[in-house]
Amino acid sequence: MSQMLDLVVLFAKIGLVAVGGVIALIPEIQREVVDVHHWMDLHTFSTLFTLAQAAPGPNLLLVTLIGYYLQGLAGAMIATLALILPPAILAYALGIWWRRMKGAAWLVPVQAGLNAVTVGLIASAGILLVRASYVSVMAGVIAGGTVLLLSTTKIHPLWMLAAGAALGAIGLV
Repeated sequence: MSQMLDLVVLFAKIGLVAVGGVIALIPEIQREVVDVHHWMDLHTFSTLFTLAQAAPGPNLLLVTLIGYYLQGLAGAMIATLALILPPAILAYALGIWWRRMKGAAWLVPVQAGLNAVTVGLIASAGILLVRASYVSVMAGVIAGGTVLLLSTTKIHPLWMLAAGAALGAIGLV
């Protein structure tokens, strides 16, 4: 199979299980792109993820960048459309069906289960990205402290980014 067709199949499959959005699927995207297909190494994947997060716009920009990295502009377009179109069609059909089932007793536990799956997928994405960007014990301590502070206080994340930049500038990271 050509790499372009592999991109379509991969991102259509991933898009159909994107509970919680692309950010929740980072571990699976990384596994497929780095470990299964060997299209790039972990450092390149981490760099593309960082670039996608730094740019304004949706998290699916990572998929666009992967497509661009592999196949240029055509790859960027194909990967993005492959990720978006199948779940959009499925969501439209399920939306119609969900409205018809409104009020059914089983919908509440199904939604609760989907919420739990989403939280787990997002947590695993965070763990993967911390492992991929680990450079020192101090960086690990800073990452752990940041997670702890952000999850237990109302500190704005930009303050943590500024603190990390300052620590990097003085050579502690």
